[in-house]
Amino acid sequence: MARISLTGIKPTGSPHIGNYFGMYKQAIALSDTYLGLYFVADFHALTTTPNPKDLQQDIYEVAAAWLALGLDPEKSIFFLQSDVPEIPECAWFLACSTAKGLLNRAHAYKAAIDKNLEIDRDPDYGVNAGLYNYPVLMAADILLYNSDIVPVGADQRQHVEIARDIAETFNRTYGKVIKLPEAYIPEAVQTIPGIDGRKMSKSYNNTIPIFASEKETRKQIMRIVTDSKTPEEPKDPESCNVFQIFRFFAPEARVEEVRQQYLQGGLGYGTLKQELFEHLMNHFADARQKFDTLMDNKSQLDAILKQGAEKVRSIAIPNLKRMRKAVGIDK
Repeated sequence: MARISLTGIKPTGSPHIGNYFGMYKQAIALSDTYLGLYFVADFHALTTTPNPKDLQQDIYEVAAAWLALGLDPEKSIFFLQSDVPEIPECAWFLACSTAKGLLNRAHAYKAAIDKNLEIDRDPDYGVNAGLYNYPVLMAADILLYNSDIVPVGADQRQHVEIARDIAETFNRTYGKVIKLPEAYIPEAVQTIPGIDGRKMSKSYNNTIPIFASEKETRKQIMRIVTDSKTPEEPKDPESCNVFQIFRFFAPEARVEEVRQQYLQGGLGYGTLKQELFEHLMNHFADARQKFDTLMDNKSQLDAILKQGAEKVRSIAIPNLKRMRKAVGIDK
């Protein structure tokens, strides 16, 4: 069987260009050399108790985004996490092999604790059991399908390390049942700045959505933070947020031309923002059209996700059976 690459993403709002260059583009490329498993992690989204209607919309938007940006469901396996009933059972088996101290060290839980302590609140204020236990559910996502690699950013390596720790404990107790995955961290992850210069992130409210209306997209681009230099003044391209985003979309020759215009003076920020908008619209034109078509035909999305769940369950079911037998549930 082909080696397996596993990628999941929470449905937490419309994808932005930082998601595309930092995750979507590279994850989809792995399907050329691996059997790619891609899923919408709707169970994980519940840790923030989202509005049910908003969650449904977000699920469809993330699913449509994967397909619009190039994921081929015939070549890969694309599914909804909650359509695999073996996942919660696997998570329970793994939870019983997980030390509480391991979960205490999980980044998301520690971040919530630290945030509360900063304002003299009870450390566990607002922390639900889902957030605390989410590394176990994530481990189930990774381990149930015999994943060989899990593409992650350097700051997400801990997710795979925790999954490996849990698997090793399970294997020490019950025998070698679970395959140990490896974190796959691309050497050159493309990080795109947000409109305020920080890393583009929904939590900073500084994103440029891929599939927003042209009016909204242009509005966000025009909000990119710049200094007060006039068009005639020389500018530093390396410290300019507009230029740093522009170089992801314009042809290489044009990027170099703009760099020289910046250094010499004579190019205004507003002019470059408008050109960036045009390049971005052109870059995602086909994807935006496909996204809109899919969002207008949600039954097609449902069918693709259901078909993917059936495929991935052919991997999950025998693996779960081995776990059930190992722990003594089955003979």
